[in-house]
Amino acid sequence: MKKIGILYGQERSFPPALIQRINEMNVDGITAEAVKIDKVGQGLNPGYAVIIDRISQDVPFYRAMLKNAAATGTAVINNPFWWSADEKFFNNVLAVGPAGIPVPKTVLLPSYAHPDDTSAESFTNLASPLDWQGMFDYIGFPAWIKPHDGGGWKSVYKVNNKEELWKAHAETEQLVMMMQENIKFDAYFRCYCIGRKYVKIMHYEPRNEFLDRYKCHHDVSDEMMKTIHDYVIKLNEWLGYDFNTVEFAIRDGVPYAIDFCNPAPDADLFSVGQHNFDWVIEHAAKYAIERAQNLKEGQMNLTWGKFIKQSVEQGV
Repeated sequence: MKKIGILYGQERSFPPALIQRINEMNVDGITAEAVKIDKVGQGLNPGYAVIIDRISQDVPFYRAMLKNAAATGTAVINNPFWWSADEKFFNNVLAVGPAGIPVPKTVLLPSYAHPDDTSAESFTNLASPLDWQGMFDYIGFPAWIKPHDGGGWKSVYKVNNKEELWKAHAETEQLVMMMQENIKFDAYFRCYCIGRKYVKIMHYEPRNEFLDRYKCHHDVSDEMMKTIHDYVIKLNEWLGYDFNTVEFAIRDGVPYAIDFCNPAPDADLFSVGQHNFDWVIEHAAKYAIERAQNLKEGQMNLTWGKFIKQSVEQGV
């Protein structure tokens, strides 16, 4: 019997519904349950063919456990090694480079406060002062500053001038931030992507109150919807994520990828609504079963993105 495990924290709608749906499918030789951990020994597999990770971004113990599981043959969704190395600023670099997908103009900002155990001498190579005016001219105002590797809308600021930027930057202390162009959009979409092939494009309005963000409809062409679909697949192929959300803001007919590093994306019934919830449950279940059925005993069963594969092929 191959077990599919769901690793989660405070969620109470998505994990049990996913477990129930996988078991309802009654696929021979496959069962699903909440992951149970009573010990983690190095090189010892926890006994799951597949683990869907929903919480290790907040619990380092789980991240270490998942790397051990992956190294001993478990197919972990998403790849914990790539997820540990990934960050939003680098995602933008990858998008505008090899993926060729529009993103807002972005610059990286050093932390306002020195990291622990460092001093001014630790920043010998950092110009003083930085070319702030050059950055302001490039990005423009209003702008957004946000953690270069963060998520969940933590420490995100909209700034209208340099004075507001100085104030916000000081509040972020040791966080490494990025300053990003504001995209004044005509339409906005949030898209689930599962298995780099199943895509659900959801009309979304981030300016609405939280519970009303999916209560909207944007009038865009079929061609634009096809472009968004293709960009979602392409981004996840390059990043190597099997369960992710991608957000697009449409400005002057151009879809800008705004947020596309969400490997434990919100899938709560309360926030995404019944229709979207049903879709993600069905396709997450289908994909988890596929991964379990294709498991190769005694081998690594992780998936990797084109960035890593291309680097290996080129001998980097």
